[in-house]
Amino acid sequence: MPLSEHEQRLFDQIERSLAEDPKFASAVRASDPRFHARRRLLIAAGVVVVGLSLLVYGAVIKTPPLAVAGFVVMLAALGFGAQSHRRSQSPDLHVVGGTTTTRRRPRGRSGRRPSILDRMEDRWRQRPEGRR
Repeated sequence: MPLSEHEQRLFDQIERSLAEDPKFASAVRASDPRFHARRRLLIAAGVVVVGLSLLVYGAVIKTPPLAVAGFVVMLAALGFGAQSHRRSQSPDLHVVGGTTTTRRRPRGRSGRRPSILDRMEDRWRQRPEGRR
């Protein structure tokens, strides 16, 4: 249901007053899960760079244990980053216009993610009838 003109003006006024309050803005930012997910992704990217540098340094000075340790660190950071990215893409973190929205993915026959064969079958069924 759309807001009336008066309600919209009041809403805009409240929004402006809240935006001017730095204490409120920092409190909201600190409790925003997307902020934490972004921070974890940046940390993971930094650790990947450190792991890559250990890998290269271990290869240059011909110390295999150091190179393997760099690879393991890099692999662990990539896993952590992928998990953080997946968590940041979860439906409960998407906020549009102040309301939470959920994204639904199309599911296959048994509620699982559709396989490539399921998608190809769907495309075949949805093709224009004039093309065969």
